[in-house]
Amino acid sequence: MLIFPAIDLRGGRVVRLTQGDYDRMTVYADDPVEVAEGFVHLGAACLHAVDLDGARDGAPQNREVIAALCKLPLFVELGGGIRTQADIEQALALGVGRVILGTVAAEDFAFTQRMGRLYGDRLAVGVDVRDGYVAVRGWKEVTGLSGFDFCRSLADAGVSTVIYTDISRDGLLEGANLSAYEQLNTIPGLNVIASGGISWEREIAALRELGVYGAIIGKALYAGKLSLARLLKIARGEAVEC
Repeated sequence: MLIFPAIDLRGGRVVRLTQGDYDRMTVYADDPVEVAEGFVHLGAACLHAVDLDGARDGAPQNREVIAALCKLPLFVELGGGIRTQADIEQALALGVGRVILGTVAAEDFAFTQRMGRLYGDRLAVGVDVRDGYVAVRGWKEVTGLSGFDFCRSLADAGVSTVIYTDISRDGLLEGANLSAYEQLNTIPGLNVIASGGISWEREIAALRELGVYGAIIGKALYAGKLSLARLLKIARGEAVEC
């Protein structure tokens, strides 16, 4: 299983939101590249980056920072405000390895299908869920789409990777929604990346046992609750959780 340490960007700084609330933001660092270099030093090979300004404003921001992150020896996946084919092309041109569609995937499914055919595994969809339903526009609006049904529709449309975030768990350090990932992992042909609330080593071990493709770790790293080096070993089956 892959581990994706997270860097959420706002105004060029590393921040974390609590449950997607822009008014409940903590700044952790002024230099995202320095933070990512620390991840590399600990053995990380992947990075999950989110342009929070882009997610809120509907158009990508923080391009210079993202380009700098892509120069590091990391596979970078990027989400936040990517809603057009031009946005996808610009992100890939910066060196991003996989581009994540969010709001547009829920609002224009035909577009998502076309982009999936064009970009294959360089495209993923971020499925952000509150109380079982898909949320869009920086988590500010909740749709009537069932999160699970939407993921199944994406798989049927040929999208191979989803990043599933339970917003109610995000940033609270109270644990992940493991039952959701167990259910999602029954969808054939779908690589599921777990996101939101992962707080204990045993959750990484459980996700690995379920066969989940990857896990994003955010606040638990910044708060010092989890060790990235330990998580990488557990995800590879080289260590047992405490």
